[in-house]
Amino acid sequence: MARSQDLRPVIRLRSTAGTGYTYVTRKNRRNDPDRLVLRTFDPVVRRHVDFREER
Repeated sequence: MARSQDLRPVIRLRSTAGTGYTYVTRKNRRNDPDRLVLRTFDPVVRRHVDFREER
């Protein structure tokens, strides 16, 4: 099976604060077909901000 068509691909979540900080995680493509947005801690600005999935 090709990695690009994997059911649980590895994705990068980039901070919307503009710091360039990223988290790396996996997501289930069946449950979340849209881009993932999580509110998580950004240590650069020392606040919780939205992290959006980048492709």
